[in-house]
Amino acid sequence: MKKPNLLPFLFLFSFPFFLAAQPVWHPIECSLPTAWSDSVSVNHPWPEYPRPQMVRDAWMNLNGLWDYGIRLRYQEKPWKWDGQIRVPFPVESCLSGVHRSVTANQVIWYHRVFTVPEKWNGKRILLHLEASDWETKVWVNERFVGIHQGGYDPFTLDITDYLAEEKEQDLLISVWDPTDKETQPRGKQVSNPRGIWYTSTSGIWQTVWLEPVSASWLTSYRVYPDVDRKSLDIRFTFAHPGPDDKVEVTVFYKGKALITAKAEGKGELNNIPLSEVHLWTPEHPDLYDLEIKYGNRNGIFDEVKGYFGLRKVSLGKDRRGVMRILLNNRFVFQNGPLDQGFWPDGIYTPPTEEAMKYDLEMIKKMGFNMLRKHVKVESRRYYYWCDRMGILVWQDMPGGDRYIGPKDPDIVRSEYSARQYKQELAQMITTKFNHPSIIMWVAFNEGWGQFDTPAIVDYIRSLDPTRLVDAASGWSDRGVGDVLDVHHYPNPIAPEAQEDRAIVLGEYGGLGLSVPDHTWVKKNWGYIKMKGVEDLQKKYQSFFNQILIYKIKPGLSACVYTQTTDVETETNGLMTYDRKVVKMNPEFLKKINKKAYKN
Repeated sequence: MKKPNLLPFLFLFSFPFFLAAQPVWHPIECSLPTAWSDSVSVNHPWPEYPRPQMVRDAWMNLNGLWDYGIRLRYQEKPWKWDGQIRVPFPVESCLSGVHRSVTANQVIWYHRVFTVPEKWNGKRILLHLEASDWETKVWVNERFVGIHQGGYDPFTLDITDYLAEEKEQDLLISVWDPTDKETQPRGKQVSNPRGIWYTSTSGIWQTVWLEPVSASWLTSYRVYPDVDRKSLDIRFTFAHPGPDDKVEVTVFYKGKALITAKAEGKGELNNIPLSEVHLWTPEHPDLYDLEIKYGNRNGIFDEVKGYFGLRKVSLGKDRRGVMRILLNNRFVFQNGPLDQGFWPDGIYTPPTEEAMKYDLEMIKKMGFNMLRKHVKVESRRYYYWCDRMGILVWQDMPGGDRYIGPKDPDIVRSEYSARQYKQELAQMITTKFNHPSIIMWVAFNEGWGQFDTPAIVDYIRSLDPTRLVDAASGWSDRGVGDVLDVHHYPNPIAPEAQEDRAIVLGEYGGLGLSVPDHTWVKKNWGYIKMKGVEDLQKKYQSFFNQILIYKIKPGLSACVYTQTTDVETETNGLMTYDRKVVKMNPEFLKKINKKAYKN
């Protein structure tokens, strides 16, 4: 009798085990670790609540180890995973455990399972991704849920109708990132890092989380504080609102309830009076707390907690007739570093919240009252800490598409490129609107992707009439916006005073000091090379003395020093790239910087 061939059957029954087999995750040694690199949790990185201005009690963090695979764009999901990746760190980073580059012809696939808590039964289940660069597609239990295009903004998908009755739910995500091969906003990310262009961040790079809500829920709110009237307006948006729904808002200050206001049948509250006035300033970043209840006559079905700051930013002339940037109707000179937000271990993603806070704490310790967040949009927790610490923020829109020179006309973008820029610009403004620390939107930097400038300024003002607009930081000024912004390296300069715009120095400095054993590469550069700490401090002081002169005449309102930290090949930082060395004495800097705040 002939023996049967068992090989096909063995292969069939062993195939599921073949799928499950994958390399065990282990950390990758970082070539330039920070002080926080080794303390990053494997299974629970970035455990903090990701949306601090709209807090609900129930939520689930999905950060940790996910299956991953990198495949060509035309290929379907992987049959076998390449290994595991630590979310939310980008694949290019050592903290992800992958440390691989991807091309515009590849897609990153992510996979994990999760269990919905029984106490969430009957609720709508929302999936949130705080940021994923760039085109993200989501499947739940092998059913396609949705797609999002945008590398910097948080987005939400209602996955309720895709959940299975089984306890374990299957979540699959794919991300395609063309980096500099397409026209989408990308900031300083490039495929071939060099000079002022840095390593790209691809895929999920901020927290992924779940949240249960009722059949109707508050999706967002906007706070409009009015310093002059000592009052507050609020606008609400809801999912599936009913005709009898109502909103109740209570305002607190340091635990004391100041007022409760109600709105029935509409999504707004106007002229809520504030019996206690506590202005938000860099010296005293006072914040009010909010409690918002949403429901109807049958009861409350949604409740969130948030906060706001009572502050105003505007233009106005001083007693000498010079146009200035005003904070709460008072001229406050703004002085801060260019902040790029790159990390040697996490690239776009700080290793921990403590690491992220450290940069901000050092900025304050050095005596700065502002920072310019340079062509990158951070997590909502970043701006939460700026709000709490009292750091004024100029928020850049990340650039993309083509570049122009200082004397060139605006580029003409394709309809798709222009639409995508405006879409991501709107998302940046919408999702960061309530942060009092943000006082100015910067549309374009040094001509990167600059197009249709006057119309873009009008578009920003239509989205947010409460803040200033810097149309073009560095060059290619079109005479629009609230400031005339110039760049100059290494020494500071100031443009001529303007009748209807404030004048600012959007970048200067770049004093380079390379610290051995704390550089990304041995061959590095600065705009001007310093011999040592003493030379660096002397040069900084001489530059800032000139800034103090420009503050008086022609009337400079602000300056931005390059930069918070070294970044990859650049050694222009106040700190080294690994944050282990502060190059100048913080007390020395504080003493110098504070001279600018005396009027």
